Amino acid sequence: MLDLASIDVEEIAAALADPTDYDHRWLLDPRTGEVVFWTSDTGIDGENPIEIDELDLILIDPLPSYIWYRDMVDFADGISNGTARRRLAAALEGRGAFRRFKHQIYDSFPDLIPYWHAFRDVRAHGRAVDWLLENELIDDDAAAKFAADHPEPTLP
Repeated sequence: MLDLASIDVEEIAAALADPTDYDHRWLLDPRTGEVVFWTSDTGIDGENPIEIDELDLILIDPLPSYIWYRDMVDFADGISNGTARRRLAAALEGRGAFRRFKHQIYDSFPDLIPYWHAFRDVRAHGRAVDWLLENELIDDDAAAKFAADHPEPTLP
């Protein structure tokens, strides 16, 4: 088992959110917890191409976009300001929801930016810890302690 304190949970969260085109992938070394970036052209060292299946590393497959979309919906639903809640909810309808949601927060409700970042990050980091647990790289106690130490923030 890896020591959760020595793992870059933020980096794993970023990898889980990075939609892949299979020309690049994120991987984790199960011995050290180090996250590495692989490309089909330059391998993991930036110079030597290597087939991904030749590496003794664990692929970090990105999560589907609907999971990240759900975060935006939950955030919008949790806002007490009725105008902000309605405009964010409307931004989430149809194609381009991620872009419209971002524009609403940054352009119309900049006071919500730190709340959105905190909310998004806690959820993303929690998913990274869940991924580590599912891959049997940390134990249940470490995951439970992380969850207890990183509750979702209160929304305005």
